[in-house]
Amino acid sequence: MDSLAGLFLAYTAFALPISIWMLRNFVAAVPKEVEETAVIDGAGPVRVLRRILFPLIAPGLVATSVFSFIYAWNEFTFALTFLGTDQAKYTLPIYVTYFFNKGGADWGAIMAASALYTIPPIVFFLLVQRRMARGLVAGAVKG
Repeated sequence: MDSLAGLFLAYTAFALPISIWMLRNFVAAVPKEVEETAVIDGAGPVRVLRRILFPLIAPGLVATSVFSFIYAWNEFTFALTFLGTDQAKYTLPIYVTYFFNKGGADWGAIMAASALYTIPPIVFFLLVQRRMARGLVAGAVKG
């Protein structure tokens, strides 16, 4: 309670099973023959993972990371519950609620905060977008 480490553990515990389930489908879609061919050609386990499997499952890793980031970025309930009254550690979704009060809402401030709130996810997606697109068109056989 009242710690960012506890909040981090709660986010991890909630997002990890869904992330594993999503990533499992990407890994299962890689044909076993690709690994076997690399081993026959003399590649060791680390080289097979790094040079063969990782590029093939990269779109899944990117999709899973985007999902996990957006979940953690937008989550409100865990942050409000686990951070308690320590306002120095509040996340942005909790700060947006300060613009609501008994007399109404300051909609201009809410919209400005919401616009600023969307910048990091957009930047994150722009950074990983190229890798996602490159991974989607990459194949196991080149030439």
